Amino acid sequence: MAKHALRVLYAPLFFGGFLVAGGVASDAGAAPWPLLPLLVAAIAVSFAAERWIPYEPAFNRDHGDTGRDLAHAAVNETANAASVLALPAVAAALPVSGAWPAHWPLPLQLALAVGVADLGITLAHYASHRAQVLWRFHAVHHSVSRMYGFNGLMKHPLHQAFELLCGTAPLVLLGLPQPLAWLLAFAVALQLLLQHANVDLRPGPLLRVWAVAPLHRFHHLNRAALGDVNFGLFTTLGDRLLGTLHYEPGRRFGPGELGIEGRPDYPTRYRDQLLEPFRAPSGSARAIT
Repeated sequence: MAKHALRVLYAPLFFGGFLVAGGVASDAGAAPWPLLPLLVAAIAVSFAAERWIPYEPAFNRDHGDTGRDLAHAAVNETANAASVLALPAVAAALPVSGAWPAHWPLPLQLALAVGVADLGITLAHYASHRAQVLWRFHAVHHSVSRMYGFNGLMKHPLHQAFELLCGTAPLVLLGLPQPLAWLLAFAVALQLLLQHANVDLRPGPLLRVWAVAPLHRFHHLNRAALGDVNFGLFTTLGDRLLGTLHYEPGRRFGPGELGIEGRPDYPTRYRDQLLEPFRAPSGSARAIT
C-alpha cells in the first residue's frame, strides 16, 4: 500500500518539496548556497526511491558508467553555476529591457521563467534530432544503456551550452534577476532527475502536462522512428505544438532497448565522449527523420 502511494505521489512530492525549499532559501536572499546541499539531498532521495520502487531493477546496476556520469554531472553543473555567476556581466553587456516582472510573487516569476525556458529548450532539443551537426553532440546523451536519475545530467558540455542559450536568452534580455536564475537552474536539475528516474512513477493525469520519466523513456528508445518523440523538458506543451507527443500506457522498456541505433560501438568513457562529435559522423542518421 505504501509503495503504491509513493508511485503516485513521488514525482509531485519530490519536485514540489525541493522546489519550495529552494524558493524559501531564494526568497530569504540566501541563494545560491543552500541550493547545493538541497541538490545533493535530491540526488540522494532519487537514488533511494530507485531502489525502493524501481521501474527496472537492472537499471540500478552499474553498467561501467557511474564514474563517467559523475564526471558529466560535475562538469555540467559547474558550468551551469558559472553561467549564473556571469549573468550580471552578461546583462551589463546586452541591451536588457528591464521588462522582467520583478514585482510579481516569486512563484509566478518562477513559473514564467520555467515556461520560457521549457519552450526554448524543447525547440533546441527538437532541432538536435534534425540537424546532423547538433545531433553529433546530443548523441552523447542518447548513448546511455540504462535510465536512472543521474544520467539526466549527462550531456556534452557544448550541447548543454546550446540548450542553455536557447532556453535562457529571452529571459536574460527581459532582465531575469540572478537569484531567480539560481532557482531556475535548480528546478531544471530536479526535473532532469525526475525525467530520467528509474522509479516506477504513476502520476496519472499529470502525464498530460508534465514531461516526466514515463513519457521520456520513449524518447530514449534506440530506434529513431520510435524515439523521435517527447522532446519537452518540463511540460508537454512544446510536443503538442510540434506533434511529437507520444505515450503508450502499459508499454515497458528493458535492457537493450535504449541507446543509439546503429552505434553499439559508441564510446562509453568520458574523454572519448567529449571527442566523439569531432570525429566522423555518428553512424545512425537519427537526426534526419
